[in-house]
Amino acid sequence: MTGSSSSAAGTGPVTDNNTAADTAGMEAILERMRADQVAQGVPSAEVRIARLQKVVDLLVDHQDALATALDEDYGGRSQYLTIMSEVMQPIAHLKDAQKNLHKWMKTEKRKPPFPMGLFGARAQVRYQPKGVVGIMSPWNYPIAMVVNPLCNALAAGNRAMVKPSEFNPRTAALMESLFHEYFPDGEVVVVNGGPEVGAAFAALPLNHLFFTGAGGIGSKVMEAAGRNLTPVTLELGGKSPVIIGRSASVAGAAMKIITGKCMNSGQACVSPDYVFVPQEHVEEFIKVCRATFLSQYPSVLKNRDYTAVVNERHYTRIMGYLREAEALGARLENLSAEPVIEGNRRIPLHLVINPDESLRLMQEEIFGPMMIVKGYGEVIDVIHYINARPTPLALYYFGSDEAEKETVLNHTLSGGVSVNEVMLHTACVDMPFGGVGASGVGNYHGREGFKTFSHARSIFTDGKVNLAKLAGTLPPYRPEKLKKVFAGQIKK
Repeated sequence: MTGSSSSAAGTGPVTDNNTAADTAGMEAILERMRADQVAQGVPSAEVRIARLQKVVDLLVDHQDALATALDEDYGGRSQYLTIMSEVMQPIAHLKDAQKNLHKWMKTEKRKPPFPMGLFGARAQVRYQPKGVVGIMSPWNYPIAMVVNPLCNALAAGNRAMVKPSEFNPRTAALMESLFHEYFPDGEVVVVNGGPEVGAAFAALPLNHLFFTGAGGIGSKVMEAAGRNLTPVTLELGGKSPVIIGRSASVAGAAMKIITGKCMNSGQACVSPDYVFVPQEHVEEFIKVCRATFLSQYPSVLKNRDYTAVVNERHYTRIMGYLREAEALGARLENLSAEPVIEGNRRIPLHLVINPDESLRLMQEEIFGPMMIVKGYGEVIDVIHYINARPTPLALYYFGSDEAEKETVLNHTLSGGVSVNEVMLHTACVDMPFGGVGASGVGNYHGREGFKTFSHARSIFTDGKVNLAKLAGTLPPYRPEKLKKVFAGQIKK
């Protein structure tokens, strides 16, 4: 697909099973998009706002169809969850970008070196589009994780190629069709296919590549992009900890934690993975967790409000965690009144109490309906535990002790933080979202996202006076004059 109507005929889906054909097709699309981007030049704010509006229209017009497709892909996912997280939240990002775009695009004045500014020299920074960016999205929030980075990419004036996850085939096919309908000029192109297509996509000579997914895949994406020196933004994940301080209401914290954990059945990159509870309050915490879960999900196995594990592969993984923990004598607390039914991918939320560190669920991101509970004595021990492990994407603290809160914030590192809540920092459209270290590279959302997909271009414009000649700093050099010129600069 290209940016002109005359070349839109060659815009069919890239779905050939032959990887070489897929690669050639994607390369041809990229070349046409890049040529159209160059021919158009830097798009105006009005053009960008119109593109953002197309995405808003797409989501609003087809929200029910998207929710149905995703429900079918999951084998059970609430339509209301999809509308809230995959339609309403992305629209908030899109509208925020439309509202603030003129401000974001404004040229920034900078100071030229003294005394050039006195003689008319000017220095400025313009944020210009990088060109054609690639977006590789995950399966857990496959609409939002396309639209949110796409919002920033379009706001920055780029065109975009999108590779959705193959784990959501109905949703991916629908998005390919819809983006082709709403962007027939090739400003946004969706390509579908399996892992081979994904690998070829990551190896394209894009101007920027955005990837959301697992760390193991992220390292391969970064390696592939590195062959072309393509800059990358990686949104990964990790085991996000929760600390319940002794100044917190254990009951209040438990209610919020369970509510957040059950969003998408724990299949979220910022889902609470393990919770530190004062050891004297562990049983109270478990009790409130169970009461909260039962109040929200009186039944699980046929409950359309409760999300299924996405596919058999991940169902087998989660069941493997449960079976290993049970076999090695870990204490498991099924929060539902219903047992796990073999083959039913709606798995009730389980707490694993003080498990041995050797268990796989202690080593790997759970990404499902299980949560670890660890009793603790002193907060400093919790901090040491967190810091001894890969940097998480999110960290959560509950408590009213300001000194303790600041100790936690100043002595740990994470992508983002919510205090007295879980996950809600990701809903703030005006704050950057991203990981650090093992949990990611770079960030997006809001103005920071605009900058991620922009090139900060420095522009110096000289004044009318040749200062180098006037100051005597041109060859042949005269030491006595140079000493006078630089006397005020070379000093301690």
